[in-house]
Amino acid sequence: MAFQTWWLFAATVFFISGSPGPNMLHVMSRSVELGLRRTLFAMAGCFLAVVSLLTASALGLTAVLTAMPGAFMVLRVFGAGYLMWLAYKAWTARAASVDLARANGEPKLSAASIFRTAFGVGISNPKALLFAAAFLPQFIDASQPELPQFALMVMTFGVIEISWFFVYALGGRTIARALTRPSMQTLFNRVTGGIFAAFGIGMLLSRT
Repeated sequence: MAFQTWWLFAATVFFISGSPGPNMLHVMSRSVELGLRRTLFAMAGCFLAVVSLLTASALGLTAVLTAMPGAFMVLRVFGAGYLMWLAYKAWTARAASVDLARANGEPKLSAASIFRTAFGVGISNPKALLFAAAFLPQFIDASQPELPQFALMVMTFGVIEISWFFVYALGGRTIARALTRPSMQTLFNRVTGGIFAAFGIGMLLSRT
């Protein structure tokens, strides 16, 4: 892959990854809820999901799902259902001031639980496979071996994605300082739940 091609790919991915989506929203909300240090487990879960989807697409899983519309529909419904479940959890979350939650050691979630939930958010969108299948090949040089080029693009995408995770997590800490009252935290949870629900409904209704 020529340097100019890689640079164009990296610049495009920078703007794609920075746009708000389920992964970024989840990282930001976890940062508000848990603090930056424990949000690292959520970042790791979302990161592994993104890399897994990109790798699966490069290895040809997208072609299999495209040839089996029923399987893709099942994955899409599952993904939408998972996002709706997260929306419900956020909407019904118990409000408490941030300072009080810290004093009581809440929420008492294990690192594994934080990681699993984040991985579920990232892996629950099978449309990412189709996106990768349409996006990645545009930057492939047919005169060179494909596998090293795919590997370079997946690595580049992953580095940029996790960099944006930190940006959103730091933004979440800024928001957390404003959530010193339970009423404000309830409002944030309701807004977060509504956005997750919108993502889920959009995934379910999409014909792509």
